[in-house]
Amino acid sequence: MRAIAARTVKVMNHVFPPFEPENPASSKKKPRKHRAIGFRGREVPIRILIPSMFTLLALCAGLTAIRMAIEHRFDVAIAAIVLAAVLDALDGRVARLLKASSRFGAELDSLADFVNFGVAPAIIVFTWALDGLRSMGWIVVLVFAVCAALRLARFNAALDADEPDWKGDYFVGVPAPAGALIVMFPLYLDGIGIPGVQSFTPVILAYTLGIALLMVSFVPTYSGKLFGQRIAREYVLPVFILGALFVAVLLTYPYVTMVVGTVAYLCVIPLSFMNYQRQQTEVARSVKTQNGSKKRGRKPPAEQPGADA
Repeated sequence: MRAIAARTVKVMNHVFPPFEPENPASSKKKPRKHRAIGFRGREVPIRILIPSMFTLLALCAGLTAIRMAIEHRFDVAIAAIVLAAVLDALDGRVARLLKASSRFGAELDSLADFVNFGVAPAIIVFTWALDGLRSMGWIVVLVFAVCAALRLARFNAALDADEPDWKGDYFVGVPAPAGALIVMFPLYLDGIGIPGVQSFTPVILAYTLGIALLMVSFVPTYSGKLFGQRIAREYVLPVFILGALFVAVLLTYPYVTMVVGTVAYLCVIPLSFMNYQRQQTEVARSVKTQNGSKKRGRKPPAEQPGADA
């Protein structure tokens, strides 16, 4: 009892509580004494903190985008959202690379995604073109933010679902980062010099609502996870060249690049839907064929004596 009391007093003397990447209450096994879960001693490896730092940097970019939208500096706001999307794509890969995945990082990433890809784009679109509509414009961007929250909650709930491997190549609905980037398509058109885009508020309202519904829909979209797999050695240099070329074009012609990227992504959605339906049909046909072969391979049951009596 004295040892427990001494440890309690020692912990209370610290201003900040010890960082625990995993929640001890969620684990069925009790943690060992004098040890943090999964680590020796009370120290936490620095590699565990690196993915969360990427997430926090993305959150700072999303909050900066909100400020830039309020100040009507929409070019900087768009750049901040793009930066947040890049950091969001990196934090998960860095966590897997460093073997630093944790429940804390997953929860932090989900909360940051709601701010970066739900709240920030909604405020950007509202302050750019829909603030003159007052309540109607606010309701539409509110629906967009709510749909982003629902999309993220459904994604987190589906992580524990047991799905076939081929379904891992698809998202259910448009992911939140993609939805945040393509919902600002009218701003990209205005940036390349198309006149009068900002005045088409009914079209912007309908487009924003359509992207919001796509996020919570069950339309399958390519996940892009295949790009994170290994590639052949002969393709390493071309990938580097294409990556450098894309960054150069994005920095030199940002609005043109975003317009082309948005149109390409919207055109790929029907293709991903048809490909998903084709794969689903093929899998169902193969399962049906296997079940039929198993039934034909079974021996008929032996006749019981006196069965006809």
